[in-house]
Amino acid sequence: MKILNLGSLNFDKVYDVPHFVAVGETILSDGYAEFLGGKGLNQTLALARAGAEVYHAGAIGPDGAPFLECLTQSGANAGWIQKIDAVSGHAIIQNAAGQNCIIVCGGANQCISRAYIKQVLGNFGSGDILLLQNEISNVSFAMEEARRRGMQIAFNASPITRELMEYPLELVDYFIINEVEGRALAGVASEEYDRILEGLAEQFPNAAIVLTVGENGVLYYNHGKRLSHGIYAVKAVDTTAAGDTFCGYFLAGLTKGLQMEDILKYASMASAIAVSRQGASTSIPTWEEVIHFEEAHTKEEL
Repeated sequence: MKILNLGSLNFDKVYDVPHFVAVGETILSDGYAEFLGGKGLNQTLALARAGAEVYHAGAIGPDGAPFLECLTQSGANAGWIQKIDAVSGHAIIQNAAGQNCIIVCGGANQCISRAYIKQVLGNFGSGDILLLQNEISNVSFAMEEARRRGMQIAFNASPITRELMEYPLELVDYFIINEVEGRALAGVASEEYDRILEGLAEQFPNAAIVLTVGENGVLYYNHGKRLSHGIYAVKAVDTTAAGDTFCGYFLAGLTKGLQMEDILKYASMASAIAVSRQGASTSIPTWEEVIHFEEAHTKEEL
């Protein structure tokens, strides 16, 4: 089973701040760092480091060579990435006390054409998985083309936009989302996790719902089967790649043929490791690191 991630590639510009800047306020940054990121890149790296056969498709500008090197070194296939005459995507990230606030400039990510999507998807077929986020152009078309080829569709519905609600979401097989995204997709005002999950199941009865709920872990629902898993206690340094790491490890677990209980466990462990490190792409652990984390956690429980 192959996974194609048609996803974003961003330069992450991270500013350490005492608090998130308010309207009309100017504050001084305590530090600055630049990393390779984007939800697409992060999720591909998580997939590759978890041992999945993953291909990345997307677009970069003239300055995008570091993305190709990063993906290749991590074991992902970057051969389908196109180079275009546009600025590469980038994000401005405020990091305060382990939490973050993000502004994204799409750049080349918003220049992905239907012709390009058709060309890339022609190399995949029945049983393969197409992973999408909402940081690129022509997401609807990609969903329709993937389904026409018999591919499974996994969707990380972030960021939530007005256009997203018009996508053919009935084609999605796996929604991998947090509680804010889940509330928007379910169309419910309640912040109760059970109500969000119920709303999602009603809206998308043919899809598996993977709902991450922060400090309360993750909830899973699929055709009457419901599971949950808690988080692992670590000192949070940077939460930027937590959700992306979980997403990649979740899908990698599917390709490994693991039981869903184990998929949720390993994805939660990988996410815990990621939040204990600075940066996005640099924080995502390898499968071996997750296994070592599991062994250490088991010893602590004995």
